[in-house]
Amino acid sequence: MTARHSKEGASPSRRGQGELEAQVLAVLGTAPGPVTVAWVQERLPGGLAYTTVITILTRLHAKGAVERERAGRSFEWVRVADEAGLAALRMRKVLDGEADREAVLTSFVTSLSPGDEDLLRGLLAQVDEEGER
Repeated sequence: MTARHSKEGASPSRRGQGELEAQVLAVLGTAPGPVTVAWVQERLPGGLAYTTVITILTRLHAKGAVERERAGRSFEWVRVADEAGLAALRMRKVLDGEADREAVLTSFVTSLSPGDEDLLRGLLAQVDEEGER
């Protein structure tokens, strides 16, 4: 084992994909409108490579968290989901991948803390009320 690598073989300064995605979404949240990869790259900490930023944006696009529009030969990017929205997209993708949605949702709800269960009940009631207007 070298001083650069941990027991798992990863560099100690290496960030996880989720962390990078969250940072890119945060930067896009400050954008005045659609922006280039270079604009995002300049505002991210750690001096990420241009290709790394493109990869992150492309993954976020595939997840529905960002949209892109053609700008000449490249794209400009805009955030359509914040970090909470990205988590919701992940949860929906997991649920969509399961055959027995009722069993998955039942298991999820029964594993919630009492506070989270109350929050979920309140949110569902709020959606019901808004639907009746």
